[in-house]
Amino acid sequence: MKLYVGIDVSSKDMKACLMDQEGTSLKKLTVDNNFHGASHLQDQIVTAYEKGSFQAIQIGLEATSFYSWHPAMFFHEDPALQARNTKVFTINPKLVRKFKEAYVDLDKNDHVDAWLIADRLRFGRLPMTMVLQEQYIALQRLTRMRYHLVQNLVREKQFFLQHLFFKCSSFTTEVNSSAYGTAILDLLLEKHTLEEIRSIELDSLAHFLREKSKNRYADPECVAKSIQKAARSSYRLAKCVEDSIDLLLGTSIESIRSLTAQIKQLDKAIQKLLDGIPNTLQTIPGIGPVFCAGILAEIGDINRFKDQSSLAKYAGLSWRKHQSGSFQSEETNMIRTGNRYFRYHLVEAANSVKLNDPEYRAYYQKKYCEVPKHKHKRALVLTARKLVRLVDALLRNNQIYTPGRMVKG
Repeated sequence: MKLYVGIDVSSKDMKACLMDQEGTSLKKLTVDNNFHGASHLQDQIVTAYEKGSFQAIQIGLEATSFYSWHPAMFFHEDPALQARNTKVFTINPKLVRKFKEAYVDLDKNDHVDAWLIADRLRFGRLPMTMVLQEQYIALQRLTRMRYHLVQNLVREKQFFLQHLFFKCSSFTTEVNSSAYGTAILDLLLEKHTLEEIRSIELDSLAHFLREKSKNRYADPECVAKSIQKAARSSYRLAKCVEDSIDLLLGTSIESIRSLTAQIKQLDKAIQKLLDGIPNTLQTIPGIGPVFCAGILAEIGDINRFKDQSSLAKYAGLSWRKHQSGSFQSEETNMIRTGNRYFRYHLVEAANSVKLNDPEYRAYYQKKYCEVPKHKHKRALVLTARKLVRLVDALLRNNQIYTPGRMVKG
């Protein structure tokens, strides 16, 4: 017989409902969402366990951002609870919301939510138990922060290109060089007008580019000519507008450089943590430390998942079947749930693997040619789904990648 504990978590407190196997509420209480409140709730759970002669405890919390993380870890690691065969679940809020629809005219309040979570535990068939080990948690915080910074960097580069078009409307069409190169950014930071750029001696501009890029340009004179050509063919701006655009360009450049430096700093910390986690994912061509860390951080212990199918569902790389009688729909949609960080790293990793591994490249091309629309997006997602089977096999069997070897699952 199991004791079920549903907990509704907010930033300030936790509403808890203790329920037995028959669905009877044994106790409802509210505690602060801090160490002392969690300790008091733990005492109440242990007391109810002893009084009811239960054999196991299941504790469920909604995965509400970061508010539920501390209590989930507290209950998972508590020695008294672990000695009483306790499992902690973090439940997707969508599961609780859909489960609530089965109860007509049910009130909405925090204690009802805690009751619903406990009742959902009682019905069983939950996807997985919490919890990641400390090293995976640390890695997850780093990789998710890196994801956040990369998104900010992409957005900032888009703003930068908008400002650059105002400054020099022909730059992207005339200059055969990255607008984000060190030399180009330094040139823009000096706030030259288009007239000044046109009048700079070609040799001086080429020398500037060569020096700032540390000789990375194969032909700096050609790049200098293209920059001056872009300056000559661009629209003219009023002085007040150009001054404003120069300020915005400078701000964007500093933001881009700051974000790039922060990402590099995180990459070093990720690599350091990754060195302490034995795995074979980097034996797959195209998967380096960043993709490997992002995938491992979200999976944690592979034994949390029953098989590769449940792993794919966790990532949101799963499709609903649409069938009735003899009818079978040819078009199916991906599920709208799943771990977006895990899905992001899998899809990005699949994009890299298909460039480095013949088997995955051939699979991508096959899927690309199967449909007339959404070719790349569909083929890439299906390649990521194929990659899930490989990731599951390598982690579960602790084996290295062998090209051409069939992966079951």
